[in-house]
Amino acid sequence: MIVITLIIVVGVLATFVFSWLWSKKNDAKTQEEPVIVPDVDCCGAHEVCDKETLLSDNDEIVYYQDEELDVYRLKHPGSYLPYEIEQFREILYTMRDDEVAGWLRSLQLRGINPPHIVREEALMIVAEVRETIRGQKQKEVF
Repeated sequence: MIVITLIIVVGVLATFVFSWLWSKKNDAKTQEEPVIVPDVDCCGAHEVCDKETLLSDNDEIVYYQDEELDVYRLKHPGSYLPYEIEQFREILYTMRDDEVAGWLRSLQLRGINPPHIVREEALMIVAEVRETIRGQKQKEVF
């Protein structure tokens, strides 16, 4: 009986230690460099736009009808389950394309790391919007 109790105690302690070490590892990963996302409001006059980073002078958090994503604060981008990824996708694809850069900035300010695949999809949308704006500006010049 003592052996069984000892095994259970050791198992509980091992689980606690491994989960503590795992959370420390994930905490270190969440402190990655900020994601650079081009903003659609960029003037295009500079080689590197001042507005290309998600860090801006305005740290106001804007919600895009995505308050439910706050439960994913500090979650590692590679650890999302398929249904959680779909939550992000649903929000991404129901907003206007010109809102995506602001949405990514809002997520960053709220400490939410979107899943890798959704982040890549969002960055493609932002790049397409930016190219469209550049094309329109070039047509205005000529």
